Amino acid sequence: MKLKKMQKGFTLIELMIVVAIIGILASFALPAYSTYTNKAKFAETIVALGAVKSAVDICYQTEGSLTDCDTAAKLNVVLADMSAGIYVTSVALSATASEEGTVIGTSTVNDGATPSIQYTAIMTPTAAGGTLTWAMAGTGCDKGWC
Repeated sequence: MKLKKMQKGFTLIELMIVVAIIGILASFALPAYSTYTNKAKFAETIVALGAVKSAVDICYQTEGSLTDCDTAAKLNVVLADMSAGIYVTSVALSATASEEGTVIGTSTVNDGATPSIQYTAIMTPTAAGGTLTWAMAGTGCDKGWC
């Protein structure tokens, strides 16, 4: 009587197929993860700008004009404190008369480039009917990070 030997394990072709599938999945996952981490780093700048944006909102509601809300002293904020994060480079208010209350933030994010690139977020208020509306722009926003 002959006994059949049972084979155990995977064939070489099965293992190669699994490795190929993992490689294909990784080719989609790694760029998506990189974008996600850069967006998370840039979010620190958006949060930093939020504090100054709130100060401009409050100032506008109490003063009734954006011209009274165009400096850190008028807003009673310390802009250097707003840029105390890891990735936030600076937070500033626009100094031009046509852009009163505009909040500008820059952030250093390494998106694979050497050296790291600075991205900006610009929040511009528009006064209409006693309320402010805010528009977002900047190089970070162009990448879809705002």
